[in-house]
Amino acid sequence: MSDAERRIATTEVPALLGGTPVRARMLPYGRQQVDESDIQAVVEALRGDWLTNGPTVARFEEAFASRVGARFAVALSSGTAALHGAATAAGLGPGDEVILSPLTFLASANCLLYCGAIPVFVDIDPTTLNLDPDRVEDALTPRTKAILPVHFAGLPCAMDRLQAMARRHRLTVIEDAAHALGAEWNGRRIGSVGDLTTFSFHPVKHITTGEGGMVTVGDPHLAEALRRFRNHGIERQVRDRQGTWRQDMVTFGFNYRLTDIQSALGLSQLRRLDAGLARREAIARQYQAAFAPMAELLPAPTRPGTRHAWHIYPLRIEPDRLREDRETVFRALRAENIGVSVHYLPVHLHPFYRDRFGTDRGLCPAAEEAADRLLTLPLFPQMTDEDVADVITAVEKVIRWARR
Repeated sequence: MSDAERRIATTEVPALLGGTPVRARMLPYGRQQVDESDIQAVVEALRGDWLTNGPTVARFEEAFASRVGARFAVALSSGTAALHGAATAAGLGPGDEVILSPLTFLASANCLLYCGAIPVFVDIDPTTLNLDPDRVEDALTPRTKAILPVHFAGLPCAMDRLQAMARRHRLTVIEDAAHALGAEWNGRRIGSVGDLTTFSFHPVKHITTGEGGMVTVGDPHLAEALRRFRNHGIERQVRDRQGTWRQDMVTFGFNYRLTDIQSALGLSQLRRLDAGLARREAIARQYQAAFAPMAELLPAPTRPGTRHAWHIYPLRIEPDRLREDRETVFRALRAENIGVSVHYLPVHLHPFYRDRFGTDRGLCPAAEEAADRLLTLPLFPQMTDEDVADVITAVEKVIRWARR
């Protein structure tokens, strides 16, 4: 065998079995994008008079509210803090039931436990991977106080049906939009639809503050409750003529403040949101075109009348058409230096929830089946067309090897 023939042969053999990887270095599924303007914004904040509790936080909140079409935005120290704040501002307490999808990060459910509320896991619509409104209706009880839809991967939930249901039953809607900054439902931007909407600024999200979160609301009383909540329950800080400070704690709260340093970074990042969304959409289109013809794969769902924010690209395998299981396909893609991930193990299958609530497989079969088939492919704005081509090549290579 010549050297050229040997090279061809090794590139067709999966790297998992000793072949040559598609890439020489690992491509992560997501990562932050920080440029010189971001660095300069943070430096200016560091040189300023305020590192926290200062005016940059308010500017970030105002810019964010304007971008998503909300009346108010309140910044907090993480996406989880935003969820906790939203649940508290909604008045959730011990024994209250909240309906949500299990196909989400743990924080969506944990924030309810922080308040003493009870998460009620309701199955997804397998065509969208989002909460199924028909199943929500069936799960309502006299103790239901809220619905917490999660816009999985950045695809908006069926907000018209969920909002109408909430109005009929006098329920609060808390949207988990950690994946969905920039998404739209029927022409309305996510962040301006539900009673409270939460966002995350973790490094792999659309914009980052390192760690951070935001809650958008239309009700000024909810906005004020959130501001107290993030600052130990303190209502105001007033400086009198003698130069002393008075702080009135009027409710129970937490130290969930976002700093001016982080807010400076967020403001700078927000200016590039539209460009980042456009690049994410372009990458997703390439994936959709490549994987749609492959019978062994189910491309990420989309929905007419929405703008998908494409936080992640969820690809599902068709196990009946493969001789290898999802875990083996996952390991094979990793061996090709494609940093695939899985979003998520359904919350009700985590040991804590099994032990605490007695949940198990069979509770949400559509979510469980989807989770068993899902792979998250790399998708972030800095990816080049060559990076995208590497992902497609690696998926095609592994599927050719794994198919029946």
